[in-house]
Amino acid sequence: MAPFRRYRDTALVVLLLAVPFFFLRASIRNPQEMNPIDRTLMRIATPVEYAASALARGVSSLIGDYVYLVDVRADNDKLAYENAQLRARVSELVGVEVENNRLRGLLNLRESIDAETVSAVVVSKDTTDYFRVTRVTLDSTGGGVKENMPVVAIGGVVGTVQRVAGAKIDVQLAVDSGFGVDVVVERTRARGFVRGIGNEGQYVVHVEYVRRDDEIDVGDVLLTSGFGCRFPSGIPVAQVTKVVKREFGIYQRVEAKPTVDFSRLGEVLIIQSEQENCTPQERASAQR
Repeated sequence: MAPFRRYRDTALVVLLLAVPFFFLRASIRNPQEMNPIDRTLMRIATPVEYAASALARGVSSLIGDYVYLVDVRADNDKLAYENAQLRARVSELVGVEVENNRLRGLLNLRESIDAETVSAVVVSKDTTDYFRVTRVTLDSTGGGVKENMPVVAIGGVVGTVQRVAGAKIDVQLAVDSGFGVDVVVERTRARGFVRGIGNEGQYVVHVEYVRRDDEIDVGDVLLTSGFGCRFPSGIPVAQVTKVVKREFGIYQRVEAKPTVDFSRLGEVLIIQSEQENCTPQERASAQR
């Protein structure tokens, strides 16, 4: 049994060595010199060579696509990271631009006011269930701030200083029922007096003492008149939202909303110097 197995193995080795030799011999011979055996071998080898070639091309393409996809994914991850960095940078620059515009507007406001001012920032806000700001507290590094001094922002009148405790300053907003200021209608110069109503559900003020024959419409802007020795003239206070012309009486019924958005209030100016053209009676009234 052992000699037969040895002869079988030897014959198999010889066959495996001879077959490629004959195939190679047939493939390199001139077609005109091929014998029937060579032609038979070529007919057998052609489908095998085609299948092997197709398999090799498929494997090569698959490997190439895999390598390409790996490179593309790496590039996409890199681009995504760079895109996230650029977005963060753009967001940062937008924030800086918004802050610069706000500070530039505050500087322009300071230059437009013919009075001494000190800047302050809002450090706290008292709010209601309606998310309405009822009072703000300022933090000021400047001295000389006293009660009843006017407080303004880029949008217009904020209110007056209510209490000073060191560097912390409580401000009475223009919507508070204890606030009042003399105003004129920007468009027609009609006179009136803005008074807060203390409504915790909405930012609303009443405009009192507007005569029935004065021209005032919804959308009109009310400016400080300069009377009363507190606010300089020409600062926006409120915008008219409702006008009711009564059939009797001397005055119209007018409602308005403040031009300042108290919920977004960040920086303000406190006006320290009094108006130079005030009479002693007006100064006493302003202090009261």
